[in-house]
Amino acid sequence: MDTPWIRVEATGSVLDLRGDVTTVGRGRSVDVHLDHPTVSKLHAEIVRRATYFYVADLGLSHNGTRVNGRLVARRLLADGDVLSFGAARCKVGGFEAEPDWAEPRRSAGPELTRRELDVVTALCRPALTDDAFVAPATAREIAADLVVTEAAVKQHLLRLYQKLRIPEGTNRRVRLANEVVALGLVRPPATGPDDAPGW
Repeated sequence: MDTPWIRVEATGSVLDLRGDVTTVGRGRSVDVHLDHPTVSKLHAEIVRRATYFYVADLGLSHNGTRVNGRLVARRLLADGDVLSFGAARCKVGGFEAEPDWAEPRRSAGPELTRRELDVVTALCRPALTDDAFVAPATAREIAADLVVTEAAVKQHLLRLYQKLRIPEGTNRRVRLANEVVALGLVRPPATGPDDAPGW
């Protein structure tokens, strides 16, 4: 079997993916260093689970993570996938097991746009930063947080309900928030000196 690897397009350097978690970013202490201003100091992780690998965007960047051009929060990887961290591109390969795309994977979740990720992050922020059992943000609070209209937020929420198959009924926002947290699409915010905007 080939050793799983990641190749950095800008430099041509190839690094083996030997550990359970490979960190990617612009910071000095990451495993895969990408020297580009659109890359966050700690941008994403490539995680090994048995013979499978997936990429997880850490939600700390302004420019996101893409697999074969599609913006993702978390995505199972296959040989030859092209990963974009901001504007920096890499290619992965050497995997023993190909993902079984026919098998339902709850952890993968639907593909969300960058704005939809912003909306679900704002939706879940109260519950992730305060005590347990705090209600998710209202459409008005999300609109104020993202500096958009309440009507625009409601349109995004309707699309999110459809994508995540949240049926109509009571507590729909709560059910949406629970689903996106369960899928790992949002995480508690990191704290520390490196978390300032403009990463």
